[in-house]
Amino acid sequence: QVQLVESGGGSVQPGGSLRLSCSDSGSFFSVYAMSWYRQAPGKERELVARISSSGATNYADSVKGRFTISRDNAQNTVNLQMDSLKPEDTAVYYCNRYLTQYWGQGTQVTVSS
Repeated sequence: QVQLVESGGGSVQPGGSLRLSCSDSGSFFSVYAMSWYRQAPGKERELVARISSSGATNYADSVKGRFTISRDNAQNTVNLQMDSLKPEDTAVYYCNRYLTQYWGQGTQVTVSS
């Protein structure tokens, strides 16, 4: 049974920072690529960042230079450090074992003055 649980969302002013964490209860975490997606109201879910099993990273153009994805295979966690946040980053953020059916429940991030 794989369960993904996100934490760390909240409200922040533009220019602020948040750090999201995702805890993965399943086995073989280290062999999976992990990803963060987000979905804003009225929009489709989009890939924000991905990290491979070896630690290679990819980012959406909209967050490059501002967001950093990382993983801790000893703790079965994947993190998303979000800096210089903008109002357009407001969305529900989801953790995912990349290209699998395993998703977290989502955590709300709101960027507003």
